[in-house]
Amino acid sequence: MKDFKGRTALITGAAHGFGKEFVKQAAQRGMKIAAVDIMEDALKEIEPLAMELGAESVLLFPCDVTEYEQVKCVVSKVVEEFGSIDLLMNNAGVATFGAVWAVPPIEYEWILDTNIKSHVYFMHEVIPVMMKQGTHCNIVNTCSAAGTFTSKSAAAYQASKFGALALAESVHYDLIDAGADIHMSVYCPGFIQTHLDHSEEYKQEKYQIDDPYYGSKYHQAMQGAAAYFIKTGRPIDESGPIVFQAIEDDQFYIITHEHYDPYIKARCENMLARKNPELVPIDHNIRQ
Repeated sequence: MKDFKGRTALITGAAHGFGKEFVKQAAQRGMKIAAVDIMEDALKEIEPLAMELGAESVLLFPCDVTEYEQVKCVVSKVVEEFGSIDLLMNNAGVATFGAVWAVPPIEYEWILDTNIKSHVYFMHEVIPVMMKQGTHCNIVNTCSAAGTFTSKSAAAYQASKFGALALAESVHYDLIDAGADIHMSVYCPGFIQTHLDHSEEYKQEKYQIDDPYYGSKYHQAMQGAAAYFIKTGRPIDESGPIVFQAIEDDQFYIITHEHYDPYIKARCENMLARKNPELVPIDHNIRQ
């Protein structure tokens, strides 16, 4: 997509982190913005910010992206109000960390529903709209470097991100096969100063249970590690320009932390050599 002005961007997870940065970029390009988030109070702050930066118009949609009926309603209202959807940014995401035998299974439901199924729901509803428009459109799914290689204590998160990446690749092939003028992209960053370490603040009631795990020292340690890695990550303000440049270039893989490249390569080489996985000592503090 080269011409953004007056076109419509639907951005999930828009109230914080990457989503908020994407809103800023869309606004600066004069787009109409449909901002989606489960955090209604924080979402209200997006409209004045976007309008001040140059957005043509802004609609706010409090929405639980794990609920298909709510997603259908949002997409329908966006089309009704704006007449089109030209850019879909599936950005809503959550994280949880720990060993599979320690983490309650409902945590997997929460993270897989949010990080994969929400992508399915929005693409299922939005792609037919884009096809009908007949104009060049883009979809960007926020994945993660965690979807390109594996590490310890991250089974739930990495399963969700590997799934999200595989989903996007497969959809990419199907769009080409269908002759659709819709380009897929996946944003796969490493640690960046987002709001991801605060995921539990917006965990829906349906995923909350009374379990000793949540008061354990192990859980606290996992939460502390996540907070450290996020807080010592790269500045978030570099994210928006990188992603929107990739949209302009119709670039599929948006992989920003180049120092992870050897880990991705090693994983692929081990698979092709039929070797067992090898845990790599990842330096999370590398910035460049």
